[in-house]
Amino acid sequence: MDENRALRVVDKLRDRGIDAHLARENLYRFGVRVVLPDGREAIWDSDGTADLEAQVMRDGMLVGFVPVIPGSADFDEDQIVDAIARADYDTPIARERTVAPPPAPPLPREGGVFRRFLGGFRERG
Repeated sequence: MDENRALRVVDKLRDRGIDAHLARENLYRFGVRVVLPDGREAIWDSDGTADLEAQVMRDGMLVGFVPVIPGSADFDEDQIVDAIARADYDTPIARERTVAPPPAPPLPREGGVFRRFLGGFRERG
């Protein structure tokens, strides 16, 4: 996932009240990090492949995962947001709920007023 697409997905997730952040895996690889209420984190799509999947981490250790979602290589941003919102992390091998939980109050976007400045004006709407 490229940086701008990952930022747009993070923004849409935060608009739904999901505690999502940009995951910078290295200089050219980005993903989406979702902070879970129990101290775990789900790192989505940071491995450079076209398919959507996630690793669930706690204190840097792998404690679960979301297997590759069939057909996700062709997902648009709204479908990616829906898939991440529907993920159920209650078991080590997470599954997708049939329906996403209702949205929570929106969270503020990361970076605030200085977002484009700090990002070197790379972000495009």
